[in-house]
Amino acid sequence: MADFRRLALFVTIGSFSIAALLGVLALLSGGDFGETEGRILLTTLLVGVTSIAVLCYLATAESRFGVVGVVGAVCAIPTLVCGLALIWGDPDFESDALLRAFGVGATLSATLAQVSLLLVLAASAPRYVRRMLGLTLVTVAWVAGHVCALILEFDNGGDVSLRLLGVMAILDVLGTVAVAAFAKFGGGGSKGERFEVPADLVPMLRARAEASGQTPEAVLRSLLQNDADDHRSDPATR
Repeated sequence: MADFRRLALFVTIGSFSIAALLGVLALLSGGDFGETEGRILLTTLLVGVTSIAVLCYLATAESRFGVVGVVGAVCAIPTLVCGLALIWGDPDFESDALLRAFGVGATLSATLAQVSLLLVLAASAPRYVRRMLGLTLVTVAWVAGHVCALILEFDNGGDVSLRLLGVMAILDVLGTVAVAAFAKFGGGGSKGERFEVPADLVPMLRARAEASGQTPEAVLRSLLQNDADDHRSDPATR
């Protein structure tokens, strides 16, 4: 898994580096800024956004949420292909079906990237943060489904529909920011000194985390909690 993650990271960064180089050359080349230069910049933007999404998916690679990242990658790759076809294809080749496919794919890819980050951030967070995450994921799913319904014209986009989408989108953003903030800075109790895990224990901790499908932080938290419970239940320690 670690080798695959490094390979995916190398390919992602390498692809975006090439696209970025082409974009810089297009801007610095002499002559008028024409259609070809515009297509190159759009390609750079598309590859860059896709690369960011892939990095979000890779964050789940060593956790029990790896399937979310895999599904995200499965959505992102054909979406990238559709986007490149729209950018470089002949105008007569463009169709409503291709535009809709790209719109739905982009929506799902962005949503799964968001979900990947939230799941990883909240994996070892306090229980109240995980409950907040559950409510946030409901709004995330609603917004994604609603946007896809509009793209596919299952929803006519009336006033009530758009107002409802706006409300859910606001709750989506609010929940995302709150979960990220509380998971990162909220802590699980009173503030105190931070300790580092000894270097010789790191391989063992990572091995147990990989075997159990959890993050190393979650494994360490579980071990400490179990030790504390055993200590409380042992009469000899009272």
